[in-house]
Amino acid sequence: MIEKRVVVKIGSSSLTQKDGALSVKKLTEHAEAIVKLLDAGIEVVLISSGAISAGFRDLGYSSRPVTVQGKQAAAAVGQGLLIEAYNQAFKRHGYVSAQLLLTRDVFTNKEQFSNVYQTITECLKRRVVPIINENDSVAIDEMTFGDNDMLSAQVSGLVNADQLILLTDVNGIYDKNPGQFSDAKRYNHLSYISNELIAATSQDSSSKVGTGGMKSKLIAAQLATNVGVNCFVGTGTGVNKLTTILNGSGDGTYIGTRETVHVRKHKQWIAYHSEPSGRIIIDEGAKRALLSDGKSLLAAGIIGVEEDFPADAVVSIYFNQDQIAKGQVNYSAEQLKQVRGLSSREAMLLTGCTHPEVVHRNNLILTIQEGTYQ
Repeated sequence: MIEKRVVVKIGSSSLTQKDGALSVKKLTEHAEAIVKLLDAGIEVVLISSGAISAGFRDLGYSSRPVTVQGKQAAAAVGQGLLIEAYNQAFKRHGYVSAQLLLTRDVFTNKEQFSNVYQTITECLKRRVVPIINENDSVAIDEMTFGDNDMLSAQVSGLVNADQLILLTDVNGIYDKNPGQFSDAKRYNHLSYISNELIAATSQDSSSKVGTGGMKSKLIAAQLATNVGVNCFVGTGTGVNKLTTILNGSGDGTYIGTRETVHVRKHKQWIAYHSEPSGRIIIDEGAKRALLSDGKSLLAAGIIGVEEDFPADAVVSIYFNQDQIAKGQVNYSAEQLKQVRGLSSREAMLLTGCTHPEVVHRNNLILTIQEGTYQ
């Protein structure tokens, strides 16, 4: 067990009773399993569902609400109850926890993205357990992560975690639905998550209280491994379950390799969270320089500029009809229309810009296959 920073995601199905209400017994067991890691010197970020389950009874519902209004009201009541249950569980062992409620726009806004990183980092530095959940009581469809699987993947990348543990009610990833096929075989280890595996996997979940099925876990694991975080998808019981998982004996599927390299926070933001403001079209030589030679994008290789954008904006970079990269530009669209095809020296003289590169390699993300970045 060499991991130093771990993100643990606990879904609703792992926190609730059969009737959908929060199980304090299950929550306490999860907290004690996390304490085992903390005592071993491992930093832990917890992504926890369960706010709706914790709150619906106090609102007078006999079962988990199905309307948006009911869910949001239950989450508003339940967030406080959920975090208080965690607080009590951790304090018994001398640890403090902190709550962060996030929506997707926190990640798309570069400043907020950095602020979240700084807050989590400071908590970890102070030996505090950050407990993160989507802000279900106010989030609208356009600003949701869809489920906490994707939120956990994005957080694990942001904090450069060594491992993302996705605890669920199914013990790993199978070649077909184990609930329907008795001959289904489990993958004990996958080097990566392919788009073909995601396409072949059903989103169906055996849980009636969660929003994320197995397909969402595969998508989350693909994102996490793309930014350098190894993953585990599976189940576990008892206070030693997380220690067992990190020791390689967990009941589930391990994803990734030891050679996985963390992607810098700024590049993650460009790749997965930024919205391109325009498009740059490049020639064959520039394509080769970017994809094969590891170079920056220069004005000499630009043959077209689309849309209007300022310097420092994120743009898509295209060769013919294919997007090959995203990057943060040093020149505005107006300037690029003036200098396309020129040498870097000519571009700098004509615009007064102090950067020879249109997009520096450090601010460039290559599209290597169907939405996967490096």
